[in-house]
Amino acid sequence: MMRRSLTAVMLGAAMLAGCAIDEPSQRGDRAGMQSLENMLADADRAAAAGQHEKSHAALKAAAASYPAEKAPWLQMAQMRFDRGHYSEAIVQAQEALQRDPADKQALSIIAVGGLRLSTRSLAELNQQSSLGGSVRSEAQELARMLRNTLGEDVLVPAAGASRQARKSAPPIRLPAPRSAPSSSTAADPFGALK
Repeated sequence: MMRRSLTAVMLGAAMLAGCAIDEPSQRGDRAGMQSLENMLADADRAAAAGQHEKSHAALKAAAASYPAEKAPWLQMAQMRFDRGHYSEAIVQAQEALQRDPADKQALSIIAVGGLRLSTRSLAELNQQSSLGGSVRSEAQELARMLRNTLGEDVLVPAAGASRQARKSAPPIRLPAPRSAPSSSTAADPFGALK
C-alpha cells in the first residue's frame, strides 16, 4: 500500500513538473508570435520601400502563422495582380476565397486577372495567325457575352479613344390594359377569338 501511494505521489509530481515546464514554453511561443496586424504592417512597409519579395515573404509568414485569416492572402493576391503576375494573383485570391467565399476583392482579382490572361493569350494567338476553328468561334462568343454583360460596344478601345457605354435598348411598352369583358364574352371565353 505504501508502494502504491509512493508511486501515485511520484506520478503526480512528474505530471506537475511536466506542466510547469510546458507552460512557460507555451507562453514564450505566444509572446514570440507577432500579431497579424504587425505582420501585415511589416509587409506594407517593405512594399512601400520597393522590396516586393521581402513583402511577399512577410505575407507568406503571416499566412502560415494565421492560417484561418484571409488578409495575408488578399494582400499577396493584390500585390501580384498590381505587378502583372495574374496567374499567381488568381491562386492567392482563391486561397482568400477558401477563407471567405463572398470576398468581393478576391472575386474581382480572379475575374479581371483571368480576363487579362485570356486577352494576352488571344493577342499572341492572333499575332501568330493561329486562332481558328472552334477556338476562334468560342473566343468570339465569349467576347460577345462580355460586351453584353458590360454594356460596351468595344471591349478594348483603340489607344486614345474614349470608352462610351452602349445605348440601352428602348424601354418595352406594354399594351394598354383591356377593359372588363362584356357579359357575352364572360360566358364564352373564346368568343372574342371568333
